[in-house]
Amino acid sequence: MDIAVNLVESYLRLNGYLTLTEFEVQARNERGSFESVTDVDIMAIRFPGEVFAGDPHDGIEARMLAIADPALQLEPDQIDVILGEVKQGFAEFNPGLRRHVVLHSVLRRLQWLFAADLAQIVDELARRNLCMVPGRGGGMIRVRLVAFGRSDHNDLHTIGHGHIVTTMLGFLSGLDDAFRPVQFRDPAPAMLSLLLKTGFDVREHPRA
Repeated sequence: MDIAVNLVESYLRLNGYLTLTEFEVQARNERGSFESVTDVDIMAIRFPGEVFAGDPHDGIEARMLAIADPALQLEPDQIDVILGEVKQGFAEFNPGLRRHVVLHSVLRRLQWLFAADLAQIVDELARRNLCMVPGRGGGMIRVRLVAFGRSDHNDLHTIGHGHIVTTMLGFLSGLDDAFRPVQFRDPAPAMLSLLLKTGFDVREHPRA
């Protein structure tokens, strides 16, 4: 797996998302045979509720173990769905991500959740990078495109790698008691955890 995709996936999982990475999309071409259209770097879904680094049993412990990054702009009682483009360079979207066949193929995995026509969701998402969808069981589902990569700002559709690294380091160091026994298997969080455990001072320096 691309190391940048692994970093983004680890960050989203830490924040409570279920993820699917490097999703290959196939479709018929003009000759009638199937071909690979593109691959979607990451799809993630997060259900409402707080996320904790450990199993809390009282209010004080819960506050100490809570994990939340404001950059994700999560809303109470709202499901958040991310279709992400991950770059090692500047955070930007490939044009292919907005193709109807690509969005439709990926979102079919979640179609049961939507109390709306999937084709309409796909069209609005391709046009606005965002679609608010009523949920089949009530409430709202926010579906959005997000570009992950090099960026000096974070918003609803852009999250920078620098912010991700800084945030993950903050979680790992601030919740040290909970994360110390964890043996990370994925390379990105494993390296960050190792740097902290060996005493490196890892911080983001402003670019000239």
